[in-house]
Amino acid sequence: MPVPAGLPPAAAQGARTGAGGASGADRRTTLVFATTGTPHQPHAIDASVHSLVRRSRLTRFAAAAVRWTPLLASWLVACAPSTPAALSPMSGKRAESRQGMVAASQSDAAAAGAEVLRGGGNAIDAFAATAFALSVTDVSQTGLGGGGALTFYDTRTRRVEHLSFYPRSGASPAWGKSDSATARLQGRAAATPGMVAGVLQAQGKWGRLTRAQVMAPAIRLAREGFIVSPLLARTIVSSRTKLLTDSLAASRFMPNGQPLRPGDRLMQPELAVTLDLIARDGAPGFYAGAVAEALSATVKSRGGVIEVSDLAAYPVATMRPLCALWRGYTVLGAPPPMGGSAVLEMLQLADAAGLGSATGFTEQPDVAVKIADVMRIGNADAGRWRGDPTSMYVPARGVAQAGFAGTRALLIGTALPDSVKPGEPGAFERVVPADRCATFDPFPASTIAPVSAPVGDASTEPPSEPVSFTSHLAVVDADGNAVSATTTVGVLFGSGVFTGGFFLNSAAANFDARTRAPNRYANSTMSPTLILDGSRVKLVVGAAGSQYIQPAIVQVTLRMLAFGEDPGIAVAAPRIHASANTRDVEVEPGFPTSVYAALVARSYRPVSRIADISFGGVHAVFVAKNGLRIGVADPRRDGVAVAQ
Repeated sequence: MPVPAGLPPAAAQGARTGAGGASGADRRTTLVFATTGTPHQPHAIDASVHSLVRRSRLTRFAAAAVRWTPLLASWLVACAPSTPAALSPMSGKRAESRQGMVAASQSDAAAAGAEVLRGGGNAIDAFAATAFALSVTDVSQTGLGGGGALTFYDTRTRRVEHLSFYPRSGASPAWGKSDSATARLQGRAAATPGMVAGVLQAQGKWGRLTRAQVMAPAIRLAREGFIVSPLLARTIVSSRTKLLTDSLAASRFMPNGQPLRPGDRLMQPELAVTLDLIARDGAPGFYAGAVAEALSATVKSRGGVIEVSDLAAYPVATMRPLCALWRGYTVLGAPPPMGGSAVLEMLQLADAAGLGSATGFTEQPDVAVKIADVMRIGNADAGRWRGDPTSMYVPARGVAQAGFAGTRALLIGTALPDSVKPGEPGAFERVVPADRCATFDPFPASTIAPVSAPVGDASTEPPSEPVSFTSHLAVVDADGNAVSATTTVGVLFGSGVFTGGFFLNSAAANFDARTRAPNRYANSTMSPTLILDGSRVKLVVGAAGSQYIQPAIVQVTLRMLAFGEDPGIAVAAPRIHASANTRDVEVEPGFPTSVYAALVARSYRPVSRIADISFGGVHAVFVAKNGLRIGVADPRRDGVAVAQ
């Protein structure tokens, strides 16, 4: 594993992985950044010996890291144990297991997924338990009133599946007549939610346990309550005005007019009732009857147009994944209306730019500059080629092709434009996929005739997601089945429309003049990704954070699989972000001044950016060659990884 420049010899030694001839993150790491979460009994390792060996190295590395990056330093120092017994590799920001692993954006939800794995569930069961629990505990980011997408690998059939259950416009002609301003009004921002339908369909088709078993942890958390985290408390404060528009929501999240504080207990009895109905009746418990009627009535009272019939007719989209070969791996991503094509394109652009031969990122100015170029190009293409593929020409298969990336890579290092124009991937749409991709029956070429963008629509990025948030989870079970899933209600607490104990999404604001129409899925940057090494899962990765999602996934993946960094360091390390339509490059603390100087020399404008929840919250599970699962949760958020 590359060691940050400037570390003293002792700290550098502590940062390196164990011996044995393996390379990069496949070596047994000598660092564990895990001290929080629910303790579990170790399975394949002796935790006490593990802790004794690692403690002094971790403490020395944490102290040295103060000179490297504030975010990583604060994380490591916080994780340095006061006693050897305090350090367990079984849960925390970085956890290890020979069995299953769950990484998610909130600790109780991750523990719910691990609980289901220990109860005999598989990766899909753990996904369902975690997703429903996140709907209770990560309520500002995700929930029953939202939607999402998942990419699933079945190790028995060696098949990859993708489900998209993002919010959708209804049948009313009004959906085609609104504009961006109207879509931001509270009632009109909400589209038909797909969260419940998608999670239940996946669990019913591929899970082992009953619906009641996987939903039990979420119902318990809603009824008995959970401890409010610092992140949830901050989002409540920042959303005070929105929460005050509904008296019941205000009473739950701002009792007596005061926002809940970290350490307070949040109980949600109305949400528990709704979850009970779903557990008992399945999807009809949400999409029909009292819950559906109350949802429609509440939305209409706020100016919205969701009908009970829209809820009853909501379709989950069963789709084929996008596929690309990269550095010997098979990368399987989320097709449109999700944003996986950008991840596949950016990874291939990075290789075309020669970044695969680099040994790191943080301390190498030339690599940072090329990554900024890669992001601008990928974001330009992602912004143009988006939308509901059942209704629009979206050549995502062409965007994901290596040949298209090769043509776009010619822009890297050339004269820097103020705005990058999107490419034309149509010629690559019908390229026959490589053999390994062909075995996964990848996302097909579009059968819809291409059309030009409307006059005056020069946008190359989604118009309304810049302040969206979201939640991501990653699961690998003991058998090697894997789920990468991203869910959301849009902006914090979604549209603010509160019914049945949950908030409705703000996804309708994602439509623009080109994509808006009745009966369409809203588009999103969400990109739940799986990376295989042969027939085995290597990396399950995804992120939260709107337009920061795809660049965050790409940077973390490069760090782990190209630069050989330990998974924990790869996720915590500082990132940059470059957009298609500006020369500004956002830079998190931790990069040396030489990186800033190189960006300026390239005619970029570096902007100092404090690491926070909107800069991409990555959750991942890395599988080493020896089968060890390493779960990692982003320190920018409150989540953890929990072992089975």
